[in-house]
Amino acid sequence: MYIVFKNIHSLAADFSLLFLLISIFYAYFSLYKGASFTKKSKAIALLGLIGVHLQLVLGVVLYFLSPMGVSNFSAEMMKNSTARLYALEHPMVMIIGIILITVGYSRSKKAFDNSSKFKNIAIFYTIGLILILSRIPWKAWLG
Repeated sequence: MYIVFKNIHSLAADFSLLFLLISIFYAYFSLYKGASFTKKSKAIALLGLIGVHLQLVLGVVLYFLSPMGVSNFSAEMMKNSTARLYALEHPMVMIIGIILITVGYSRSKKAFDNSSKFKNIAIFYTIGLILILSRIPWKAWLG
């Protein structure tokens, strides 16, 4: 079961990052063009939000199934950088990044003008993406 969720989590990461990048580029491009915030704009922003939230749900399940997750917590884990990454740094930074993305989407819904809506998405989604990219276990993911 662990291997299945690990593979699904890895595959979903590709789509989550793709959807997030599409949302970010669309927001910056629309901001640059001075475009109106339409239903299409909202749907594209929502696509990025749903992608990272789905990834979060898969990650939480994997965190409890994985031998590198919650079952790995110990004082010794903190001395091992790989174990610390999987058990502590990766989940916490991902959650913070996803919270920022959620805040950006929520603030864009409450903003009054088109520029503010696109700015909220562009800024918060970009910061969230940077945090997410900073704690992806690249050696395991690409190798």
